[in-house]
Amino acid sequence: MTDQLFSGWGIRTIGASESRYNPMSYHNGSIWPHDNALIGRGLSLYGHQEAVSSIMDGFHEASVHMDLHRLPELFCGFHKRPDSSGPTLYPMACAPQAWAAGSVYLLMSACLGLNVRAQEHQIHFENPSLPPSLDEIKIENLRIGDASSDLNIRRHKGGIVVDVLRKEGNVEVIESV
Repeated sequence: MTDQLFSGWGIRTIGASESRYNPMSYHNGSIWPHDNALIGRGLSLYGHQEAVSSIMDGFHEASVHMDLHRLPELFCGFHKRPDSSGPTLYPMACAPQAWAAGSVYLLMSACLGLNVRAQEHQIHFENPSLPPSLDEIKIENLRIGDASSDLNIRRHKGGIVVDVLRKEGNVEVIESV
């Protein structure tokens, strides 16, 4: 999460001080949403929710500047500018791209510390966080077998609260900090 790797939009493929660094290169300094989602998931498994939230916040802000808010396959790794004019798009990136679209869901589940344990009929939230740009998220009809639940995750008094709005069938919602 240093300035060498984290651009403000996401984590680059290599650090900005490396001799091969080129923010417009396909692999030598660009930002790949699916790589960032995997990094975010790993960070969340070690309890680094603040870092995951920063990545998610960068992606959220980047998406505001993109057609239909869809993240492309990759974008250039230039450092985020104070004018918030958006990330520099990689000229030949595939957009839309399935693995970029799916990355948002993995990254959000990493922020929330979401782990569905189907065998036990449990939905776990471990040390949930929300990116600074998001105060609340609602998940509707989260299914485990024939059971389902509606959940609202929101900021409350400096922390995150998981409210169960609806629960049908054999499902337990567990939040741990």
